[in-house]
Amino acid sequence: MSARARILAWVLLVVLLALAGSLLATRTVLHNQLDQRLDNEIAHETGKLRAFLASPDARPAGQPVTVEAVLGRHLERNLPEKYETFFSIIDGAASRRSAIEPPVRLDTDPKFVADLSRVTSPAYGTVTTAVGSARYGVVPVTIDGAPGRGALVIVEFVDHAAGEINDVVGVMAAMSGAALVLAGLIGWLVAGRILAPVREVRLAAEQIGETDLSRRIEVRGSDDVAALGRTFNTMLDRLESAFAGQRDFIDDAGHELRTPITIVRGHIELMGEDPEENAATRHLVLDELGRMQRIVDDLLVLAKSGSPDFLAPGDTDLADLTVETLAKSRPLADRVWRLDAVAEVTVRADGQRLTQALLQLVSNAVRHTSPGQEIALGSEVTAATARLWVRDTGEGVPPDSRSRIFERFKRGSNSSGDDGAGLGLAIVAAIAEAHGGRVLLDTVPGEGARFTMEIPVAGGTDR
Repeated sequence: MSARARILAWVLLVVLLALAGSLLATRTVLHNQLDQRLDNEIAHETGKLRAFLASPDARPAGQPVTVEAVLGRHLERNLPEKYETFFSIIDGAASRRSAIEPPVRLDTDPKFVADLSRVTSPAYGTVTTAVGSARYGVVPVTIDGAPGRGALVIVEFVDHAAGEINDVVGVMAAMSGAALVLAGLIGWLVAGRILAPVREVRLAAEQIGETDLSRRIEVRGSDDVAALGRTFNTMLDRLESAFAGQRDFIDDAGHELRTPITIVRGHIELMGEDPEENAATRHLVLDELGRMQRIVDDLLVLAKSGSPDFLAPGDTDLADLTVETLAKSRPLADRVWRLDAVAEVTVRADGQRLTQALLQLVSNAVRHTSPGQEIALGSEVTAATARLWVRDTGEGVPPDSRSRIFERFKRGSNSSGDDGAGLGLAIVAAIAEAHGGRVLLDTVPGEGARFTMEIPVAGGTDR
């Protein structure tokens, strides 16, 4: 079943149970009210009989005073209501009954009459008749000085009176069925509209391939399903960008690795018997293999930058890190090495990765400076941000290169052929981003450049 059908089925099931429960509760309440009403009616007729027996009308002048005559006069005066009948019992036998024909004659049932004739005090009960259940009340009657012993029987036909309740419940059931059908139709339409973005997501996912990530779904509204559609479109944007970057990366990596492989293969194929020539070829081959090894190592670093274990955070003293990095950098080239500032604070970071990034920036500064020019390192912490930088007084970064030098395999327009594969600054950016930070560039062509890593710190402590 589709999601639309399952949702509709559950909704209809809940509505059906609610309607069924409502009908059952209504029927139960109405039957309880009917039972109460019939009991009250029996009690009311009993009270009317007692009031009549106490009135002068029960013993009119000039007429005989007997139990049969008194009960007869009461039956003449008291007409039964609908689904109700009265009759009298005199000396163990049915005597007279009310004028309106009842649904069934109980005064003709010898056993019923005999049982009631033996009652000596008012009694109530239920009896099963040809038209269903009936409630009765029997009131024994004796009159002082009058012959005979009698009783008045009041009968309320329950099932006959309950026919009205059944009619009401039947109408309610028909209306509930119609409401259920209407709810199903409306629910089907509403569920279809609500789930339309989900279907579009499914169709878009079926049509998406690695070579075509341009499909997007139309988003309408502002509910959760619409939010799902927007999230899906955002995910497709990221995937499209990631696949495009992956294709570019594969193309660039293939190009960078293909060159040294071609050089190595060509020189090996042309190797002759001359020892000096072979030695030169060997040196060139080893140099190219070393360059390939550096490219592979850099690619591995970049590949690991997105993994959870790329960083090994610990307490890192920024002052020691800055000074030690400067000490490691001095032997790299004949430059004027300086220490701009030192942050006397300990932060939570991966010291080895930060040192790797700083040395990468130093190596970049060495390539773009000349002997006697200045290279400086520094660190500081302001608010909740730590900054580590490397600056130089070299040639700077050309304006056309500033937006792309942090991308993989991208070099500045002022780079020479031996400036590497263009992965160094990408590694620096990856290390900064892994710490939740970024790399900033401040440069003036001909006056040098300053690369600054900004990383957030949580509760750094001064030494």
